[in-house]
Amino acid sequence: MAHSGVPAGKRKEIYKYVAPWPLYSMNWSVRPDKRFRLALGSFVEEYNNKVQIVSLDEDTSEFSAKSTFDHPYPTTKIMWIPDSKGMLPDLLATSGDYLRVWRAGEPETRLECVLNNNKNSDFCAPLTSFDWNEVDPNLIGTSSIDTTCTIWGLETGQMLGRVNLVSGHVKTQLIAHDKEVYDIAFSRAGGGRDMFASVGADGSVRMFDLRHLEHSTIIYEDPGHIPLLRLAWNKQDPNYLATVAMDSCEVIILDVRVPCTPVARLNNHRACVNGIAWAPHSSCHICTAADDHQALIWDIQQMPRAIEDPILAYTAAEGEVNQIQWGATQPDWIAICYNKSLEILRV
Repeated sequence: MAHSGVPAGKRKEIYKYVAPWPLYSMNWSVRPDKRFRLALGSFVEEYNNKVQIVSLDEDTSEFSAKSTFDHPYPTTKIMWIPDSKGMLPDLLATSGDYLRVWRAGEPETRLECVLNNNKNSDFCAPLTSFDWNEVDPNLIGTSSIDTTCTIWGLETGQMLGRVNLVSGHVKTQLIAHDKEVYDIAFSRAGGGRDMFASVGADGSVRMFDLRHLEHSTIIYEDPGHIPLLRLAWNKQDPNYLATVAMDSCEVIILDVRVPCTPVARLNNHRACVNGIAWAPHSSCHICTAADDHQALIWDIQQMPRAIEDPILAYTAAEGEVNQIQWGATQPDWIAICYNKSLEILRV
């Protein structure tokens, strides 16, 4: 079948964009009408940072910046509203000192709301991460260095003129760990609205249910109590999740049905792992990115037999890969960041 537009032989496997500053956070837009759109967050060690929305022109094969806006401090995470049908307001959220929700526009992206849980104090406990619930896009969960997770409810108000007003309120805040919480992720189990897990500096993975917050389940504890930095649920099979410890070269795969015993360890990286992302469309593929300049894709089908080698390895010659995302609406493409560069790779 002929491919309309670019002939198959001419289609590139890699597209690259070089930003004006070093990059840290990055994510794919989810809307079906904005196929190759991503948001990027700068990593500059000062107050003034930037977020930029870029998009690939499929005719010219070039990325261009569509909107650039100021952000206080570097963003710890960026996510677009999980709107796979393209029916909801075109929002993205960022975490840093607070959680902010923005309305994407070209060229102007507008701040819709700042969600701050410490109204009565001058003290600000920075947010390490957040997750936007896919089943109910009115729910966002944040994780903080103050040992808590907060579940926010978003409201998109009535149209006033041409403006939809977005606001948010705290649905619940809970002490999740004994020390800083570094990541949070909603699970697709049990309907996909109520269950989430978190990881933190105490070295544990804990699971919570919004319907029964009086107790949590410890799914895993690092034997040496080394902090766990990242957490990602399998997108197709809610029994599996991946986590990575601080300064570790390996990714640990867990099965919630077998607590505290990793079902697999992915350990081909030769320097510390910075990011993990499961395939959006397959239960047995996961990609990992590390300081060894590599992005690796693994097939974990044969668990619990040992998984020796990745099925695909990509080397970013110029730098340590500090971010990796697998596009939900673009399952053939993985995005990585290193230094000032964003690359999208066809897999």
